[in-house]
Amino acid sequence: MSKFSIEDYPHKRLNPLTGDWILVSPHRAKRPWQGQVEKTVSDERPKYEPTCYLCAGNERAGGKYNPQYKGTFVFTNDFSALLTDSPAGLIDEGDLFQAKSETGICKVICFSDDHSLTIPEMAVEDIRKVIDVWCDEFKELAGNPMINYIQIFENKGAIMGCSNPHPHGQIWSSSSVPTEPAKELAKQKEYFEKHGTTLLGDYLKAELVKRDRILVENEHFVALVPYWAVWPFETMIISKRPIQTIALLTDAEKTSLADIYQKLTIKYDNLFEVSFAYSAGFHQAPTDGNDYPEWHLHMHFYPPLLRSASVKKFMVGYEMLASPQRDITAEQAAQRLRDLSEVHYKKQTNK
Repeated sequence: MSKFSIEDYPHKRLNPLTGDWILVSPHRAKRPWQGQVEKTVSDERPKYEPTCYLCAGNERAGGKYNPQYKGTFVFTNDFSALLTDSPAGLIDEGDLFQAKSETGICKVICFSDDHSLTIPEMAVEDIRKVIDVWCDEFKELAGNPMINYIQIFENKGAIMGCSNPHPHGQIWSSSSVPTEPAKELAKQKEYFEKHGTTLLGDYLKAELVKRDRILVENEHFVALVPYWAVWPFETMIISKRPIQTIALLTDAEKTSLADIYQKLTIKYDNLFEVSFAYSAGFHQAPTDGNDYPEWHLHMHFYPPLLRSASVKKFMVGYEMLASPQRDITAEQAAQRLRDLSEVHYKKQTNK
């Protein structure tokens, strides 16, 4: 009888942050890197686009105009998914029909006035300015008694639903804790009560010993492919210090975060030599005034590309109806990303 190996045979892996399981089927893709690698013809954009509603000085919805900003710019979303003036309401018709009102504030953060850039193409000092804005906005929203959770995120690329290529992200803040952070909160609390240490702190220590899935490391942060990754090249950035929110970052940690954010996303772009699409965002402790010593700051990256600029992973069939599934292991994905240069492919080409 053959000996079981996670590199050769189907198996399930547990995500300790959520309690969910993922099916891994490495035998279906023994040689996952063969085949044509397609590149986009061009992903070049002008520094200023007259029709872009995020560029400096341009018109937005409702006749509003952006200022002639330089660097970052923040405004309340013109089409917010959450509203501050939603009336209180509750529908409770037993176990089967329930609904309740939700209030919140949605903001847009332009990362740069340069329409042509993305995070991996920005200088570390300019990414640091974005992080400073995130921290300032987080502190302001956390002081609002209506807000109990703050979700900072970035959608990059049209295939991830990004309707405008101008470098930007969003902050959605809500009166309740959303589903995914709530699952992580429960599991982190359970672990902390049992061990007296944070789940991600212990996980990171173990990963730094194994080093099978480590991609980039600096003084304050580590970027890795999580053992339980679902998306082909899913990654996480985890703080070495067990802090609860970005509001607690030191000056040095903010710069380290900017550094690792840039290096990780450069690796993404270099993978298929294309502006790499992803959804990314921080998971942080709620802002309801309670203490959450179990919470450990981290940032998720969920990219859909699998083999090239045009071949992507879809969650369909079994994934939608039963369980997430992947054909390449987290270790294979990590090795592929780890071997990539931290110099952007455009700069390499122009040498």
